[in-house]
Amino acid sequence: MTEISELGEFGLIRRLTEGHETVQSSTRLGVGDDCAVLSYPDSDIVVTTDMLMEGIHFDLQYTPMKHLGYKSAMVNFSDIYAMNGRPRQLTVSIAIGRRATVEMMDDFYAGLRLACSRHGVDIVGGDTTSSLTGMAVSLTCIGNVATGEAVRRDGAKETDIICVSGDLGAAYMGLRLMEREKEIFNRQREEGMEAAQPDFAGREYLVERLLKPEARRDIVERLAEAGIRPTSMIDISDGLSSELLHLCTQSHTGCRIYEERIPIDYQTAAAAEEFNLNVTTCAMNGGEDYELLFTVPLSEHDRVAALDDVHVVGHMQREALGCVLVGRGDGAEEFEIKAQGWNHAEKSGTEA
Repeated sequence: MTEISELGEFGLIRRLTEGHETVQSSTRLGVGDDCAVLSYPDSDIVVTTDMLMEGIHFDLQYTPMKHLGYKSAMVNFSDIYAMNGRPRQLTVSIAIGRRATVEMMDDFYAGLRLACSRHGVDIVGGDTTSSLTGMAVSLTCIGNVATGEAVRRDGAKETDIICVSGDLGAAYMGLRLMEREKEIFNRQREEGMEAAQPDFAGREYLVERLLKPEARRDIVERLAEAGIRPTSMIDISDGLSSELLHLCTQSHTGCRIYEERIPIDYQTAAAAEEFNLNVTTCAMNGGEDYELLFTVPLSEHDRVAALDDVHVVGHMQREALGCVLVGRGDGAEEFEIKAQGWNHAEKSGTEA
């Protein structure tokens, strides 16, 4: 392993960024100068920033560096897609912990480059520094959207239907699996035993959803191809309950969703049963699914319901009627929706 001090800051930057060719016509000048130069004629610019902290958002004991690089990019791309935009450029700033080696950073950038190549995004700058308290990653993504076509959180109407992409709760169950196996592994080591490697057979999907999420560009493209423009949209990073309340608060509406319509993968349901957890609670409050939650006019119901991997889960209603989850079956109980997902101000068990 190569100590980062052998290369120095600028040597490391050169190593990580050399050979990176730009693919976006809006990138006039990328890495290598004091600033990047970008050009976006006749469109609106969308910009998002996310910071991931070791020990809060990721655990290097079970998060491979390549996966961390990939996920760091996807977190940002997901925000851009949630505005109906397209990501174009990315800046990457990293605070490197004492344990990091050059090879670890190579792996991180390999994952980052893979994510960027799949979504056609240019890495155009950033910064590196040292850290005494673990690794920190801060990425800023710049994208664009046709003028006036950005989809905000405040556009939903009382009669709109509520849709989600994909399935929910899998990343949270992946986290629970990883944390359990980490605890077993560490206890075995402390007791002087040979620590057994965990077996995730039959749970691969949950692990992948935690470590390698995918930003839903495909959903935005399908909506555009169908000529459907959402009235409001947000990505599900902090849990369905929290994101629903964001849309309702900013749109001044209430909502009504149905438990039986919430999309849940079989592996998620099986793992929830294994952990003696309510699977609906996991789907509502678990974080880091990075699916899209959006509303469309009632008149679009049939067309949006026909889209692959899109699920109609409920509808908006008058603000005075509140935000309600309707349980399963006839005469089902109704529950007030509360934000119980990930709180970024404190470490929680509901997100990696």
